Amino acid sequence: MEKKYVKLQTSIPGPKSQELLERRNQYVPKAISNNIQSFVKKAQGAIVEDVDGNIYIDFAGAIGTLNVGHSHPRVVRALQEQASQFIHTGFNVMMYESYIKLAERLCKLAPGNFAKQAAFFNSGAEAVENAVKIARKYTKRQGIISFTRGFHGRTLMTMTMTSKVKPYKFGFGPFAPEVYKAPYPYVYRRPDGMNEEQYSKMIIEQFEQFLVSEVAPETIAAVVMEPVQGEGGFIVPDIAFVGRVREICDQYGILFVADEIQTGFARTGKYFAIEHFGVEPDLITISKSMGAGVPISGVIGRAEIMDAAEVGEIGGTYSGSPLGCRAALTVLDIIESENLNERAEKLGNRVVEKMKILAERFDCIGDVRGLGAMCAMEIVKDKQLKTPDKETVGKIVKAAGDRGLLLLSAGIFSNVIRILMPLTITDEQLEEGLKILEESMESVFAIDPAL
Repeated sequence: MEKKYVKLQTSIPGPKSQELLERRNQYVPKAISNNIQSFVKKAQGAIVEDVDGNIYIDFAGAIGTLNVGHSHPRVVRALQEQASQFIHTGFNVMMYESYIKLAERLCKLAPGNFAKQAAFFNSGAEAVENAVKIARKYTKRQGIISFTRGFHGRTLMTMTMTSKVKPYKFGFGPFAPEVYKAPYPYVYRRPDGMNEEQYSKMIIEQFEQFLVSEVAPETIAAVVMEPVQGEGGFIVPDIAFVGRVREICDQYGILFVADEIQTGFARTGKYFAIEHFGVEPDLITISKSMGAGVPISGVIGRAEIMDAAEVGEIGGTYSGSPLGCRAALTVLDIIESENLNERAEKLGNRVVEKMKILAERFDCIGDVRGLGAMCAMEIVKDKQLKTPDKETVGKIVKAAGDRGLLLLSAGIFSNVIRILMPLTITDEQLEEGLKILEESMESVFAIDPAL
């Protein structure tokens, strides 16, 4: 295939990146991981150019942060305008209108026909931390339930709530108390001989038993759920499970928190992924694509819950920065004017269609799944045993990078290839990226492209 967008001038990494890598290794700790051994020079839309002139198609989107693409012209203009007026005052010191406008718009967009308020922070983990604080303050309870395979951040509380031990938790304990992990459906890995309806019923029963055998529901402040598990492997729960969790929360006065940090802002074809499940959360955490690459996060929730904390108990020096608020307001404008919710549905359909074609060619693809443009395929050594194949995923991701495609893995076993391209990607760029993915798999398995 003649590549229209990808142009590789050097091997990866090129000479300039090699020089920067030497400096990086000298002055930056190895604990900070890097997916591709190259350094960006500029990026626009779904195209990234490195310092050596190599041009890539981006299927990673800065880990789901760039739904509106790299350096969207409208975001750039908004940031330039804001920087020319003032960069920061600290909302706690002197307020600014963009914070209020953003809170107002998000409260109107969030699901639920009730009064809402919003507060803004810096990172996804900080949003989850504050959702926990708010929930505990309102309910006067301490317990928090998250789910197996979930990911909520790297701070002490959010690391405790996260499932994957390596690399996120190993050697970093002790962890925060009063955090419990409940079962979360994983249809692909259901017991043999069990259909999806039977499996859903079993998981619901396990959750109900969890509230008897592991923790009393009267002690739980909040259940925190990703509507689609991100780092856990793009695992989509069934509607019955999500609905039953909501019912149990209502029964015992537990707050239902939707962690929309990776799923939000049109990624799944709706502003919030929880809308697919017909559930109205008490609190919603947001970040990533909210700011188009500018650090900002937030919590949206029922007004009476959000207002439970006293003056000065919630906040931070850079929380809801002027640059972040302007970027987020512009992101909402772009999603609406460019119909990115509809675009996400179209992109997701095409990616899943292609993955299913690949699954017919490659025995290693055990499952193809997703919601909207949040798509993934799970790689296994044996389709019957469903043995996770982390090593092959690593090879595919590297082969893709060497061919000009930025790609990410995911999953508790690191055996899932996930797609998080900008929703502004063109059809031609998408097709070229999918072809590179196929070529990368062919190279790993030494398959003749003509076959």
